[in-house]
Amino acid sequence: MSNQDGVAERDLLLAETMVCAAENHLGIGSDPLPQKPRATTPLNPACVVCGQENPCGLHLEFQTDGNVSTAKWTALAGWESFNGVIHGGVICAVLDEAMSQAIIAAGYEALTAEMRIRFRKKVSVNDVLRVRGWLVRVQRRKIVTEGSLTSADGVERAHAWATFLVTTNS
Repeated sequence: MSNQDGVAERDLLLAETMVCAAENHLGIGSDPLPQKPRATTPLNPACVVCGQENPCGLHLEFQTDGNVSTAKWTALAGWESFNGVIHGGVICAVLDEAMSQAIIAAGYEALTAEMRIRFRKKVSVNDVLRVRGWLVRVQRRKIVTEGSLTSADGVERAHAWATFLVTTNS
């Protein structure tokens, strides 16, 4: 098989995946039974947020249910800015990854183009948190997402809005 045949076959598979994702997003042709959450595998095992092979990483393990991804995160010392307070950049990375995982679960490969975050309450060392990311809409190459970080008692600590661009080679 020539390289061109491989590219054409990949493009056809991608088109079929996008149609399937769009149909499921609209509820067309979907199974009436709810999906069971499933674990997602990181694209890069060295990812600082979800990579299990990164010795300095956070090692979050995401589950997906439809176009929603979730993970439990216990914020540990070493990721701080002020003493006992988790750095805002780390929180951004965790939310970005949750939204990325939702995009991957929907069958897309995309990169963050823009992200906005609202910090509602501080995140302290040893806080047990739930991070969640979901798709809002898909418009051609643009994917709009949201993410939230909540404490064990359900209080939102941070909320993110992001736009991703589907990669041209996906």
